[in-house]
Amino acid sequence: MLTVEQNERLTRVGPGTPCGELMRRYWIPIAPFARLLEEPVQKVRVLGEDLVLYRNTKGGLGLIGDRCLHRRVDMKYGIPDENGLRCPYHGWLYGATGACLERPMELANAQFNDKLKGYPVEELGGLVFAYLGPLPAPALPRWDLFVWPNAVRQIAINVLDCNWLQCQENTGDPTHSVWAHGHMFKYELDKKGAGGRSEDATHTIHSRLEMGVGIKELYAKQTQYGMEKGIVYSKELGAKEDRVRKHSTVIFPFYTQTGTAGAPRSEYQIRVPMDDTHTLHICYQVYAGPPGVEAPRQDVVPWYAPPTVDADGKPILDYVLAQDAIVWVAQGAIVDRSQEKLGRTDVPIVLLRRQLDEQITLVEQGKAPMNFFPGQSPDMLHGSGKPPDDWTAPDWAKRRLSIGQAYRQKYHKGFAIDDVDRYGPAVPLVQDLHRRIEEAEIKALEEA
Repeated sequence: MLTVEQNERLTRVGPGTPCGELMRRYWIPIAPFARLLEEPVQKVRVLGEDLVLYRNTKGGLGLIGDRCLHRRVDMKYGIPDENGLRCPYHGWLYGATGACLERPMELANAQFNDKLKGYPVEELGGLVFAYLGPLPAPALPRWDLFVWPNAVRQIAINVLDCNWLQCQENTGDPTHSVWAHGHMFKYELDKKGAGGRSEDATHTIHSRLEMGVGIKELYAKQTQYGMEKGIVYSKELGAKEDRVRKHSTVIFPFYTQTGTAGAPRSEYQIRVPMDDTHTLHICYQVYAGPPGVEAPRQDVVPWYAPPTVDADGKPILDYVLAQDAIVWVAQGAIVDRSQEKLGRTDVPIVLLRRQLDEQITLVEQGKAPMNFFPGQSPDMLHGSGKPPDDWTAPDWAKRRLSIGQAYRQKYHKGFAIDDVDRYGPAVPLVQDLHRRIEEAEIKALEEA
C-alpha cells in the first residue's frame, strides 16, 4: 500500500504537482483528428487545464486558452480564421501560440502584448497530440501502431469518472481477467439469457477462466520503454503445462499495448489524465494485413464513443472494455491506496508505482524521464523493444499462426461482438480483411 502522501504524489496531475509536471514532458493525445473534420473547434481538458483545440481554414492546428482576453468569452464558440481562431463576440484573433494577432475596432497602432496559453499540437496516426511542457518540445514518438503500414484503424473514446492511475494500474494486473472478463462476463450473459454466446470453445470467457488455474507466481521487470510482466504457471498446481504467459506490453507513462504490430488485431489503450478525477480513455485499434494481403484503404481514421449504459441507464457489461471501466470507476474518484491490502498477484502494480515515482523524481531533479525523445524520433518505435517477427514474416501462413486460434482475429465470424470494437465504424472493413487473411492462410497451407 501507499501512504496518503505517496498516493497524492502519483495521482494529482494539475499544474505544479509532481505527477503533473512529469506528464508535461510527454506528447499527450487529446482528440481524434477526424473529430476536427466534423467540428473544427473543440473544448478539451487535459492535466487540469481547460483549453480549446481548433483547425483553422488552412488546415493548421492550434491549442489555446479557453477564454478571450477581452470579455472572457469561451473560445469553444470561436470562428476559425486562416491564421487562427476569432472570438465570436468582437472578433479578436488568436494564433497557435496564443498571441493576439488582431483586435478589430481597436486602434491599429495600440500596443498589446498579453496572450493566451498556446501549446504545440501535432497529428499522428489519426490522433491529435499536445505538448504542455517546457520548450523546446521533444520529438513526438512514432510508436509502431501509429505508423504501421497496410492496416485498418479506428479510435474509441470514453471519458471515465476516475483518476488516470486506476485505469493504468489495470495493465499491472494480469489476473483481473479471471473475474472481470471471465466470471463477471458469464454472469452478465446468463442474466441476459444470452449464455449461448459463451458456448463456442474459442470464446474469450474460457481462456480468461483458464488464466486463474495453476498460478505459481507473477513476475515484473522494467524494460527500455516501460515494463514487462506476466504469469508463471505450474502443471503441479493444476495448469495444463509448465509455462510463462507474458501479459500486455506497457509503454511509459500511460500506454498499454495488446497484440503486436502487424497482427490482425492489436491496440493501444491510452489513459490520458484530464484532471485528478477524470480520464480520457482512448482505444487505438489497428487491424493489419500480413504480407500478401492488402488492407482496405481509409481516407481518415474514424472515431466512435462506445456506450457504457443502456437506454434505462443500466451499465452495459457484455464487452471487455466496459467490464474494465466499471471496476476502475467503482474504486472511487481517487482510490485511497493507504487502505488497500495487496496480494501476491500485485507484484507488477508495485513495480508500476515505483517506476512512476522514480520518473517523477528525475523531473524534480531537472533530468529527462523515460521515453523523452529530444531532437527526432526514430521512424518506428517498438514498445516491446524489438520489431515483431510473426505476422510480418513472408511465411506467416506456414508458421500456422492460425487466424482461428484467437477470437480477436475472427471478426468475419462475428467475434467483434465481445469487445468495444463492435461499436466501431471500421468493423465491416476489418471483417473483409480477416476473411481474406483466412483465405490466404488456407491457400498457403494447401500448397505447402
